[in-house]
Amino acid sequence: MIESGIHHIVFLERNTFTITFREPAFPHEWIEFDTTAPDEIIPRLKDATIAIVNKLPLRARELAQLPHLKLIAVAATGVDNIDLPFCRAHNIAVCNTREYAVRSLPEHVLMLMLSLRRNLFRYQAAVDNGKWQVADQFCLLDHPIEDLNESTLGVIGYGSLGQAVAQLASGIGMNVLVAERKNAVVVRDGRKPFPDVLKRSDVITLHCPLTDETRNLIGWEELQMMKPTAILINTARGGLVDEAALISALKGGIIAGAGFDVLSTEPPRQGNPLLEDDLPNLIVTPDTAWASQQAMRTLADQLVDNLEAFVGGEPKNLVV
Repeated sequence: MIESGIHHIVFLERNTFTITFREPAFPHEWIEFDTTAPDEIIPRLKDATIAIVNKLPLRARELAQLPHLKLIAVAATGVDNIDLPFCRAHNIAVCNTREYAVRSLPEHVLMLMLSLRRNLFRYQAAVDNGKWQVADQFCLLDHPIEDLNESTLGVIGYGSLGQAVAQLASGIGMNVLVAERKNAVVVRDGRKPFPDVLKRSDVITLHCPLTDETRNLIGWEELQMMKPTAILINTARGGLVDEAALISALKGGIIAGAGFDVLSTEPPRQGNPLLEDDLPNLIVTPDTAWASQQAMRTLADQLVDNLEAFVGGEPKNLVV
């Protein structure tokens, strides 16, 4: 317990990482659980002074029953799973980890863009089904192939990840447009009005946090603004896009394709509209854009740095 100089650290979602974490350089007890169900949160954290979580929700109902808790260390950047107003009112610090996926996630975005623009999976299926093997000529050209070079990328959300994606895109010859916030009255220098970016881009990539303001940021109206040849990439948060509207847009030819690494509920135990049909113009990956071994190591080191800084009286990466 903190009163005796020993911090009680409880890691509730250890299985979200495949690497080791170094020992914090202060007196502590470290307990970790591979996974934690919602009804296990309170008993597991009842003596904790520090909780480490990733996506597990910590709301007022749980937090009100954890009198020893001093710090919630989020092993991710997004903190929409934490009741921040409650933490602020009850002197529970919250810190997150930042920019650990600044190489991994942009590469995943590039992979999704390339796969869709070049119809990679349709051609892979053609080989698997034996169609190339019986072709009359040396190649198959059943599906259109488009270069990314000289196409236009629209970036919505221009933090470190959005900037890193823009840098990669510029490196392969894409023109980059940075969107101003939706419904903004003033357009900042270097940005374009939100509707203009939707209308002009060949690829839209999302890098926003999920807030009340950004929930369903892309709905049916926004999808109709996009080019019929455009693709939509989402590696940020599933709730940014109206998933039912997206399925309708993909089936109806409103847009050409989509690549998603995130869904509105994860894991999608009750199903999800994006998983119900086998659409050739939709790629869904299981929230792995962030998860290169290099990114995990960066995150793990930064998380322990956060713990040490907090205990040392100089907290960093604080959200609350």
